[in-house]
Amino acid sequence: MTTAPRIKICCISSVEEAATAIRLGASALGLVSAMPSGPGCVDESLIAEIAATVPPPIATFLLTCLTDAEAIIAQQRRCRTSTLQLVDAVPLSTYATLRRALPGISLVQVIHVRDEGAVAESRAIAPHVDALLLDSGNPTLAVKELGGTGRVHDWAVSRQIVEQCGKPVFLAGGLRADNVGDAIRQVNPFGLDLCSSVRTDGALDPRKLAAFIRATH
Repeated sequence: MTTAPRIKICCISSVEEAATAIRLGASALGLVSAMPSGPGCVDESLIAEIAATVPPPIATFLLTCLTDAEAIIAQQRRCRTSTLQLVDAVPLSTYATLRRALPGISLVQVIHVRDEGAVAESRAIAPHVDALLLDSGNPTLAVKELGGTGRVHDWAVSRQIVEQCGKPVFLAGGLRADNVGDAIRQVNPFGLDLCSSVRTDGALDPRKLAAFIRATH
């Protein structure tokens, strides 16, 4: 029997939303710092406040678009999450710098799946991080899309990444209760990452989240 994927709820915007997500079965929470575009950004002080209320073993992911190692290190020390989610590309040498400065902090790299090139990109990065997160952004635009697009990407490419990269893979991008079963069957991800599909007027909706989680089993 296949184990249901872990659930990561992104764009958490309050202590109350964090508690609701955990109560309904989330095993990770995404806290979005300043981004060039997309939903869910909150102040670093609020990220730190929320992260401090989350009990282990629930993971707290700081989503950062920073690419300079020292800036990322300083941001994580302010926010004090258990995981760094790098939503933009960084030099490979950056991962070792982060490891040295932030022992015990997990590193998750976002791969924006636009074409088959994402497979080779994932294989190159996987040895340096704890997990990959496959999303549907486009970092080549003048205003970068680094997540929160609500778009589905090519799950056949995602499946190749799962099979070849050798690390846990979270799947993001347009996941809903009515398509998540197909996503699990096609991709076989370690985890699922979602934001807009479990919200109503921007607020986390317990009924939508409960329905989504039911659809994953």
